[in-house]
Amino acid sequence: MKIRSMIAAVLAASLFAAPAFAGQMIKAERGSMAYSKSIVDTAVSSPDHKTLVAALKAAGLVETLQGDGPFTVFAPTDDAFARLPAGTVEGLLQPENKDQLTAVLTYHVVAGRIGSGAIAEGIRGNGGSVQYSTVQGQPLTFRMMGDRVVVEDGNGGVAHIAASDLEQSNGVIHVIDSVVLPN
Repeated sequence: MKIRSMIAAVLAASLFAAPAFAGQMIKAERGSMAYSKSIVDTAVSSPDHKTLVAALKAAGLVETLQGDGPFTVFAPTDDAFARLPAGTVEGLLQPENKDQLTAVLTYHVVAGRIGSGAIAEGIRGNGGSVQYSTVQGQPLTFRMMGDRVVVEDGNGGVAHIAASDLEQSNGVIHVIDSVVLPN
């Protein structure tokens, strides 16, 4: 029971975080789907996601993520990309590395609209962790680390969900503080 209370408290707190993305949504009544921007449009408007937008453009994924979806995107911030080893981002943005860049970016996308409530329910219902398959094909694992929900990649790398449930016209964005990498 203690873990359920902890998960609920963490997810409730993250809903009230003030990420750059949150300011980009139109005002809508709770529970309505009246959001005017797509995932990409919101990322373009965010001062904290310029690297993600550049990567989406280089990979040719802008049009896809402006489509109907729905998509769930775990969006790394510019600071998250900056923590990668020196030269990694620049290398991935080169045309000859488009396939590798596409694999990294699609590893941050899950088909469907998965909110923090579904993630929390999955953690509770599956013995402390839940996996979702990414568009790239490999799963991401979600679990609690202390009082925070974390995303673990196939290499053991961990990203914290900094802001969740940022509803868009074609899906939902969860902001993460690290880039997750496929095997």
